[in-house]
Amino acid sequence: MYSKSIAVAAALASIQTASAAYYDSFTSSVNPLNVTLPSLPQTTSYDVATECTYYSPDPSLFSFTATQWPTIWQTATTNGMNTSTEFTTLYNSINWANAPNIAVRTFTAAGGISTVGYDTVNDPDCWWTATGCTVPKLANVNKDIFNCPEPETWGLSYDDGPNCSHNAFYDFLKQQGLKASMFYIGSNVMDWPYGAMRGVKDGHHIASHTWSHQYMTTLSNQELLAEFYYTQKAIKLATGLTPRFWRAPYGDVDDRVRWIASQLNLTCILWDDDTNDWEAGFSTPVQTVQNNYNSFIQMGTNGSMANTGNIILTHEINNTTMQLAVENLPSIIKSYKHVINVATCQNITYPYFEQTVAFPSFSQYVASNTSAGGSAANVTSTTSSVSSAASSVQMNTAVVVLMAALAALVVQ
Repeated sequence: MYSKSIAVAAALASIQTASAAYYDSFTSSVNPLNVTLPSLPQTTSYDVATECTYYSPDPSLFSFTATQWPTIWQTATTNGMNTSTEFTTLYNSINWANAPNIAVRTFTAAGGISTVGYDTVNDPDCWWTATGCTVPKLANVNKDIFNCPEPETWGLSYDDGPNCSHNAFYDFLKQQGLKASMFYIGSNVMDWPYGAMRGVKDGHHIASHTWSHQYMTTLSNQELLAEFYYTQKAIKLATGLTPRFWRAPYGDVDDRVRWIASQLNLTCILWDDDTNDWEAGFSTPVQTVQNNYNSFIQMGTNGSMANTGNIILTHEINNTTMQLAVENLPSIIKSYKHVINVATCQNITYPYFEQTVAFPSFSQYVASNTSAGGSAANVTSTTSSVSSAASSVQMNTAVVVLMAALAALVVQ
C-alpha cells in the first residue's frame, strides 16, 4: 500500500516564487532540536486558572515588541503593518498581475458567507465553502491535502492552539506516544509562546492557522498575505521553525487564496471528516459531538477505511474539545492501524523550510512501530530532541472546566 503515498515534498520543491526565501529574514532564539521550557506554574500546572495566567516570556527565548507586529486577534494588516517597510517589500516582490481575478467574498446579514450568484455547478474558483472543492482549477498553485492515502489511518490534527490550558492534554498525547499535526493561530502563539515551544518539544507537526482566524475568502489580497506572513514569522520566533503548511479557518479557501499562499510556498491541509467538536456545549450538545466521534471510530473497523485513510478535524480550542480527545483516543487507537500526524501519513520528511527537523516517512513509521512490538504508542520520533518517557499524569478534572475568559475566543 505504500505505493499510494504522495511525494508531496518533491512536488513542492519544484514551485519557485519571487518571495520563496522570505523566511530567511526571520530570527529566533529557540533551538528546535533542544527546546527547554522555563519551569513556571503556567508550563507545569493542571489548574486552568493558573495555566491561563499571562506571563512575560524570557526575552532570551522570545522577545516581542508590540509595535512591530499586527494587533493580536485583529486582521494582520493592523497596527500599520500594511505600510511597514518589511511588509511592503514582501508585497512588492510578488507579481500581482498574475493573481487570479476572483472577487472578495461577502457576508450575509446573518454573518455567514454569501454564495448567492456563485456558479456551484462549474465551480470556476474551486471554492471549498460553496462546493467542498479540494482540487484547484488554477494552475501553478499548491494542491490541497485532505486525507491520508494509507488504509486504516487516522490523520491526527488539532486546530486553534496553542491553548493556554493544554498541559494535561499534551501530557496525555505524550503518554500515548502520539504525534499530531497542530495548526497554530499566530495570535495564540504570541499570547502563549511557551505553548508553541511545547508542541515542538513533544515532536508534533506544527503548521499555520493564520494570524486572526477569519474567513479567508472575505479578505483582500493584502490582508491575506499579511495573515500568512505574520503567522509564519510568529511561529518561527517561538519555535525556530517556519511551517510549509497551513489550514484554512472554517475550510474557507478558493484559488485566489491558494495562489497567495503559494507565493509563500504554503500548502493547505484540509480534512475529509469533521467532528464539529468546537461547537460542543455551545450550539451543539456534547453528546452529538460524541456521536460524530463514534461514527468515525466505527469507520476504522467496518471497511470504510479499507482503501484509504482520513484526516479528522478536531480542536484544542478549549477544555471540552481536549477532554473529548482524551476520552476518544483509546478507541481510535484500537480501531485504526495507524494514528499519525499528516506529515508522516503524506511522506513529508521536511514540513518546515528549515531542514533541521525531519519526520519519518510512512514506511519508516511502520517499520519502527513493528520493531517496537506493534504498539500504537511507539511512534517514530523526529530529529527533534523529544523525551520519549511517558507521563504518568492523567487528565485532571480541572481541565474540563471551560474558562469564561476564553469563551470570547471560541473559533473553529
